[in-house]
Parts: sequence; structure tokens; C-alpha cells
Amino acid sequence: MSVDVHQHLWTPSFVDALRRRSRPPYLDGWTLVLDGEPPYEADPADHDVEIRRERNAHLDLALVSLSSPLGIEHLPPEEAWPLIDAYHADARALPEPFGAWAAVPVTDPDPVRLAHVLDHDPGGRLAGLQLPATALGDATGLALAAPLLDVLEERGLPLFVHPGPAAAAPGPAWWAAVVPYVQQMHAAWYAFEAFGRPRHPRLKVCFALLAGLAPLHRERQLSRGGTGRGLVDSGLFLETSSYGPRAADAVIRELGIDVLVAGSDQPYAESVWPDAADPAQRAVDHAVRVANPGRLLSRKESPS
Repeated sequence: MSVDVHQHLWTPSFVDALRRRSRPPYLDGWTLVLDGEPPYEADPADHDVEIRRERNAHLDLALVSLSSPLGIEHLPPEEAWPLIDAYHADARALPEPFGAWAAVPVTDPDPVRLAHVLDHDPGGRLAGLQLPATALGDATGLALAAPLLDVLEERGLPLFVHPGPAAAAPGPAWWAAVVPYVQQMHAAWYAFEAFGRPRHPRLKVCFALLAGLAPLHRERQLSRGGTGRGLVDSGLFLETSSYGPRAADAVIRELGIDVLVAGSDQPYAESVWPDAADPAQRAVDHAVRVANPGRLLSRKESPS
């Protein structure tokens, strides 16, 4: 089963809900308006379901997610839920090969409503829950989110950690993706290890963009008093979006191949690895796209 765990697709009901808003985040036609950022002209073709379906005809499953950098999960619940409900409604109606990650507000977590969303999911289209890294970067954030993570753990469903809103800062167009997104993921990785895993021993968690390469800082962590040399958490996974074979190879050397799963971040990026001409890289690609997503998404397996 070939899987891409990380795509974004603005479906019609979600687009309409954004257009009904008059405060950021909102859409004016196809112009996205966010707090503290210049207007962004989205390409309608990037969010055309049939065009995306054709591009992903080679996949058995492509999981779409709410675009956390929009800041929707950080809105007050009365503003966030209409957008999230529209996203869920369309996500459940997407054709094959699409599935989706559920979403919830993080400002006032509602585990009862999350349980209802996951338990009333005809066809099992929702793979688990996505939360923004901006809500999980320290002990306080993880304590607030703990009731949501309990719901996932009880059902054997995974958490997908995605970058959240980036603080506005002057810089080139790539700045947000390379600096604040990476910093957020780095913080979420170590915060979950320190504060999340003790509370949620069986929860499976997948970190987007290789967790900002946080695992490569293990030597520094150990030199400053960290523990756990040589131990690999079998319930943690890293998704490959925007990274190529050099970064993937470094993570494999630190944690092993079983932690990696494939994600493209369409339409904002494409998977750039492996080199299809290299038999060894093809073997890695097979493991990342087929075997490892099965471990992540299976409800029968729990971390040891």
C-alpha cells in the first residue's frame, strides 16, 4: 500500500467558509489574507480535486490535512469550528485515493467533540488527528492538549504534528518554511519526548518535515544531561516533506529506516527523493512509502 501522509487540499466548502469571514484568516476570491503577512494569491488549480486525483493516481492513499499555518486551530472555538466542520465534511466526501487528518481548535480543547468526530466517520476516512507544532512545543501546550491525545490513544489512532503559524518577519519567500517551521518542529519533537511520552506511552506520533531534523541533535542533548542513547521510540515517525536523500540518510543513520514515512506537502512542494535510478534508493522508497505507513496507520500496533 503506497501512502503519502501529507498533502493540502482546499475543498469547496472549506473555501466558501474562508470567504465568509471578514477577519484573517479569510479568502477574497483566491487571495488569502493572514495576520501579519502579505496577501497570498492561491492557484485554483492547486486545489482542484480532479487534477490532484490524476496527479496521485499511483498512490493507494493520500492524506490531506488542514493548513495549520493559516492559524485556524488557534482561533477561538466559535470561529474555528465552522471552518473545521466544513473541512471535515468535504474531506469525508473526497474520492479515492484520499483520506484525511481530523482537526480541532487548540485554544479550548474539546475531547468529547473530537471523539464524536472520530467515532462518526463513515468509511473510516479520518486517519487520526493533526495538531500544529505551535501548540505542542512545551510542557504547558502538551498538558492542554493531553485530553485530545488521550482520545487518540484510546482508539489506537496517530497524531500528525504539522508546523503552525509563522511569526511575521522580513526575509525572502522561503523564510517561514526554513526558519520558524523548522524551529517549531524541533521544539515539538523534544517537548513530546520530555513531557508527552510519559503521559501517552502508547500514542503513535508522526512529525512533518523530519521534525525539523531534531533527532540529529541527539549528541548535543546527551552532552547536556539527556538520557536514552541507543534507544529508539517505535511509536515515533518522521515524514519526509521537502527533504531529499541527504537529510533522510542522516535521520536513518540516527534512528533507522523504520521511522520514516513519505509525504510530499502538495501543492506547496513535491517529494524530491529518492533517486529512482539507484536500486538502493528504490528499496528505501519502498520501505518509506509502503511498510512504514502501515505501521503508523494500523490500529493494531502500539509502541513498545
